Amino acid sequence: MNKLLIIILLSTQLHLSCSNYKQQGKPNIIVINIDDLGWKDLSYMGSEFYETPNIDSLSKQGMIFTNGYASAANCAPSRAGLLTGQWTPRHGIYTVGSSERGESKERKLIPTKNITVLVNKYPTFPKILQVNEYTTCHAGKWHLSDDPQKYGFDINIGGGHNGHPSSYYPPYGNVDLVAENEEYLTDLIMTKAIEFITSAKKPFLLYYAPYAVHTPIQPVDSLKYKYRDKPERNGQRNVDYATMIDNLDRNIGLLISTLNELGIMNNTFIVLTSDNGGVYGITNQMPLRAGKGSYYEGGIRVPFLFVWNGIIPPNTHNDVPITNLDIFPTILQVAKIDLNKYTFDGRSLLPIIMETENPDPQPLFWHFPIYLESRNRSNNQNRDLLFRTRPGSVVRFGDWKLHQYFEDNGIELYNVKEDISEKRNLANDYPQKVEELLSLLNNWRNEVNAPVPNQLNQEYEN
Repeated sequence: MNKLLIIILLSTQLHLSCSNYKQQGKPNIIVINIDDLGWKDLSYMGSEFYETPNIDSLSKQGMIFTNGYASAANCAPSRAGLLTGQWTPRHGIYTVGSSERGESKERKLIPTKNITVLVNKYPTFPKILQVNEYTTCHAGKWHLSDDPQKYGFDINIGGGHNGHPSSYYPPYGNVDLVAENEEYLTDLIMTKAIEFITSAKKPFLLYYAPYAVHTPIQPVDSLKYKYRDKPERNGQRNVDYATMIDNLDRNIGLLISTLNELGIMNNTFIVLTSDNGGVYGITNQMPLRAGKGSYYEGGIRVPFLFVWNGIIPPNTHNDVPITNLDIFPTILQVAKIDLNKYTFDGRSLLPIIMETENPDPQPLFWHFPIYLESRNRSNNQNRDLLFRTRPGSVVRFGDWKLHQYFEDNGIELYNVKEDISEKRNLANDYPQKVEELLSLLNNWRNEVNAPVPNQLNQEYEN
């Protein structure tokens, strides 16, 4: 195919996408925010052990972002960022529970106090959609307060302040759902989500946030046979975890089948991502370093895809760095709601995913003035064996990523395009780049009033 014909075809596709967007009314919106699913935990992202045919098929219908990030390395702060579109220093949720995680004698600084309930200072995207003709439903894990219905959801399916279920098998304990036929929790939540879609007044928002694949790792026994004899691939070999991913994939397949059966797939905007990286030791994200709780790539880089038939070009890839903060403004623009009424730390990705704009690069920031203890002190790929996270900040701009740690002012600089594993600290080799990124980081911290802990812990043992 010659270059002129390719240009003509692309121009035609672009014209049709723009025309379809202008002509369509308000689409249905589905946000799929999977819990603890790693960047390499889907077969379309390169896993050769886990099997996810339904998500793989969905990915071919839209655009995959290979440099997609969560706004934090663990559950609650990432979810607060997604729901509000705000960086962590603004909403103040940095971790789960106390910020004084790990042994006091090993913490040099007094960490910033953490809050555990999302305050209503910033509007959430379901609340805005709710007052703009949308019927809204939360299904699964909430983790930001006792009741998601106070944040813009008409219906709540199983969401509370708990971060994980007591059990995926009934009775579920801390999840307020009653099994009708001894269902695995992931199956029950999807059944109820499909009931919502089938009966909902259109347009609707479904925020589908399954508890899976968070601990406890409880297998779906009927799926074990598929993985029991499979050889390890790229560090992935956990059979029980594989069945949980497989079961989740099956449920997402049921969701997509329902949209097709109802004839609304083509008028439904879908986002699929994860709240943070996979848990190191349960799964492995090679070549990414470390996992959940760490601000190396394995803790924050996540699967990210968008589907909207007739609007988003199918089977496309994009390497622009994005975060889940971008979901909020994107959804509002998709719903044709005026973005100028609101303030976001993210940006709408609609011009990018419709391929109508080549964006200027923007810096991405992370701030964690806290401690988060290691899960395994003998093997964890973190900066040290004691903590997944020590107080510090991170910035990525273009291909470069800088870590700054507050205890010792330690600096790490990586070119994550050439060194995705973050093995070669280039701080001494590129002092000007360090200065440039530190300046960005300092200016950003001042802008968002990010707290930098500096009080020494008297119980610290050097």
